[in-house]
Order: sequence, then structure tokens, then C-alpha cells
Amino acid sequence: MLKLNKVHHIAILCSDYTRSKEFYTQVLGLEIIREVYRAERQSYKLDLALNGAYILELFSFPDPPQRPSQPEATGLRHLAFEVENIETAAAALQEKGVPVEAIRIDPTTQKKFVFFSDPDQLPIEFYER
Repeated sequence: MLKLNKVHHIAILCSDYTRSKEFYTQVLGLEIIREVYRAERQSYKLDLALNGAYILELFSFPDPPQRPSQPEATGLRHLAFEVENIETAAAALQEKGVPVEAIRIDPTTQKKFVFFSDPDQLPIEFYER
């Protein structure tokens, strides 16, 4: 039987590398592990960590095609991060100019959650611990 240990990382392709790098590091607070420019691909690759654990790769390529987010499309639906307090997390995003949807309650777990988008409209969720 196949045995998976954990999610190793998530890869995100962005349309504006500088803008997305700022969003994931300055707005969300992910830590830069390494940044590499791959000249042969005209592409940056930025490895990011959360609390010391490698979780995200941010890629740039020249003129990537748009991926629909709304209405919801087949594929990755959203990226979710756990937070201690939804109201505090949502306020921190709004202070940095990031629009957030209304805070909702998960009908199954009764936990609070809120959605917002990265610079390329990738849906991101904060889910209260």
C-alpha cells in the first residue's frame, strides 16, 4: 500500500514575480529559503517556508496563461492556512490593502474561515484553529 508522509510543497505560478514575492513574504509573512533565477527558462523560483517548514514554491515564467478562479474551475480550489484568530488575521490583511470576503462559519466544524486572493486571484483561505 502507498504510504504518504506529508505534503512536501505547493507550487504556484505567478504573472508578476515582484508583486507576488512581496505578497507571499511581506503580506503573508512566509520566509525565503532560496531564490534562483533560471536564465534558460527566463524564470524565477522562490522557495518559501512557514515556521521553518518548506511549503511553497513560487515560479515566474514569461506570459503564463490565465487560469480561471471565478466561477470555480476544475483543479486546485484554494490554498488554506491555519490561523489562531480569524478577525485578527482578516484585519491584518485589510491593513495591508488586501480585500477579504465576509468571515463565515464552517457548518461541519463550527470553525471560522475567510477567503481572499493573491495577486493572480488564486483563492486563499484562513481557517481558525
